[in-house]
Amino acid sequence: MMDLDNPVLKLCQDGMRAEAEGRPADARALFEQAWSRRTDSYDACVAAHYLARQQDDPEEILRWNQEALRQADAVGDGAVSALYPSLHVSVALAHERLGDPGAARAAFERAAEHVAALPADEYGNQLRTAITDGLSRLS
Repeated sequence: MMDLDNPVLKLCQDGMRAEAEGRPADARALFEQAWSRRTDSYDACVAAHYLARQQDDPEEILRWNQEALRQADAVGDGAVSALYPSLHVSVALAHERLGDPGAARAAFERAAEHVAALPADEYGNQLRTAITDGLSRLS
C-alpha cells in the first residue's frame, strides 16, 4: 500500500494533477523533484515511471521505463507487485514505438505474467486490455 505521507509520492501526485490540468512543464518539474528526493528503490521506481511519461524522445521513454523496472526489482518485496503490469506495458509500448516488435511482445508477455496483481477496477481493466491488445497486435 502506498504511503501517502511520503514526500516523493506527494510530488508525483502533484505532478499527475499538473498533467491533468494541462501543465506539462510543471508536471515534469514535479516528477524531476520526486526523482531527486528519492530515498529508496520504491521511491525511485515511482518517480522514474512518471518521468518516463514526460519524455519526448522514444529512447528516453524506454530508458526511464527500464529504470523504473530496475528499481521495482530492487525493492525486493510485494510493495511493487501491482505496479509490474503497468511498468511492463510501458516498456512494451516504448519498444513498439521504437520499432522493436520482438522486445515489445516479450514485455507484454511479462506484463501478462503479473496480471493477477491488478485490481478488479477500471484501471486494472485498462491494463488487461492493453496487454491483450498488444499481444494481438504483435502475434
